[in-house]
Amino acid sequence: MSWLRKALVHLALSRSDAALVKAAGGTPRTVRNMTLDPRFQYIEAEARKRAAPEGLSVTKLREDADTLSYLFGGAKARGVRVERAYVTGRSHSVPCRLYLPTVRDNSAPLLVYYHSGGGVAGSLESCHRLCGLIARQAGTPVLSVEYRLAPEYPFPAGLDDAIAAYAWAVDNAARFGAPVGKAAVGGDSMGANFAAAVAQEFKGARAPVLQVLIYPAVDFVSDAPSMHDFADAFPLTAEVADFFTQHYLGQTDPSDPRASPGRAQNLRGLAPALVYLAGFDMLLDQGEAYAERLREEGVRVECVRFDALPHGFVAMPSASPAAEAAVRRIARETAAALKSGI
Repeated sequence: MSWLRKALVHLALSRSDAALVKAAGGTPRTVRNMTLDPRFQYIEAEARKRAAPEGLSVTKLREDADTLSYLFGGAKARGVRVERAYVTGRSHSVPCRLYLPTVRDNSAPLLVYYHSGGGVAGSLESCHRLCGLIARQAGTPVLSVEYRLAPEYPFPAGLDDAIAAYAWAVDNAARFGAPVGKAAVGGDSMGANFAAAVAQEFKGARAPVLQVLIYPAVDFVSDAPSMHDFADAFPLTAEVADFFTQHYLGQTDPSDPRASPGRAQNLRGLAPALVYLAGFDMLLDQGEAYAERLREEGVRVECVRFDALPHGFVAMPSASPAAEAAVRRIARETAAALKSGI
C-alpha cells in the first residue's frame, strides 16, 4: 500500500472539525444525543463513496481491515520487544505475537488478547498499538493470538484456538517473567466474544484474573435498538454484521452460549471485567446489557462508553486524537488492574 496515500489521508484529516463535517455532508452526525467525532464522520463518508458496487466478499473485507490498520494503526509502543510465538492447539500450532516489555513488573499477570474482525477478517495488526501499550505500562507480557478465520475455519475453530492460547499462557507465563499459573484475557469485538467465552470456559480452576471486553460481540441473536439505530454506522454496518455471522457460524445455533456468551445462564464467579463501549456501534446495547448482567450476578465491573467513537476504534488510533486517547485510557486502566493484584 502506498505511503503517499497514507500521507494524503492524514493530511485530509488534519483540517478543522468544521471543514471535515462540511466535507462529510455539512451537518454533524448525531444519534441518541451523541455526536460522532468529525474525523470519523469524514472517514465514514469517504468509505461510502468507495463502497464496492459488487458488494461484500471475504477478500474485500479482509483487505479493508488491513487497509484501516495500515492507515490508522498508529505508532508502535516504545520499550517493548515483539517476538513470534506458537501455541500448541488440538490439531495445529496457533501463531501468536508476544509483546515483552523492557521494564518488567513480575507481579503483573500475562494478558492473552484476541483481535477483532467478526471471526472472518482482522489480524494482529489491528490491535498492535494497544497490546504494546498495555505491555509497556503493565510491565507484563501480552500474547496476541492469530486464531483461525472463517469461512475456511468456521465456528468453533477460532474459539478453540482462543482456548488453547489461554491454557498455554497459564502454563507458560513464568517463562516470560509473569506469575506462574495466572493470566488475564481481553479482546475487541469478536475478540471480546472469545475473551468472554474463555472466561466462562475456565470459570473456577485456572480462571482468568481479569477480562477486558472492548465493544464486545456477545449475542448473535440480539435485536436491541442499537442494532437498528447504528445499522449504517461505519465500519460495522448491518450488512457487514450479517455477512460475518453467516460465514462464522455456518449452521451453528446462534444462541449457543459458546458462540453467544451473553446467552449463558450463569455468570456468577467470573473474573472482574473492564468493559469499554463505542457510542456509534450496533453492539452498544448488548455490551451495556452484558456489563449490567455481570454486575447483577456479583462480578466486579467497570464500564466506560466513548460516545464520539465508532466500533473498531482500537484499530484506528491515529485517525483521531479521541481514538488515541481512548486506546491510551484502556491501556492505562488495564495495566492498573493487572498491577493491582486482582
